[in-house]
Amino acid sequence: MNWTSMVAIYLLFWVMSAFLVLPVGLRTPDEVDGHVIGKGHATSAPVNFRPLLVARRATVVAAVLFVLYYANYANQWITVDDLNLFGTPPVKDLGY
Repeated sequence: MNWTSMVAIYLLFWVMSAFLVLPVGLRTPDEVDGHVIGKGHATSAPVNFRPLLVARRATVVAAVLFVLYYANYANQWITVDDLNLFGTPPVKDLGY
C-alpha cells in the first residue's frame, strides 16, 4: 500500500472518529446551572466545548481503527468474498 493511500485512509478514519467523539462529555446549560450564557444562544448549545480534546480523542480512535484496518489488509482476515452475503449472481445466457 502506498504511503499516500495510508494517509488518505487515516484521514477518513480521523474525520469519522471526530464525529463519533464530538458529543462525548459535552454539557448543556440545563445540565450545568440552568441559564443560557448570552442572548441569542441556543439552550442546547454546549457550555464546555473543547476542540483540542476532541481532536486528541479523534486521533487516538482513528489510530486504533487504522491499525486494525491495516492489520486486516496485511493478513486478509476479512476479504470481499467474506462479505458477499448473497452468493455469486447467476450467469445469463444471452443467446450469442
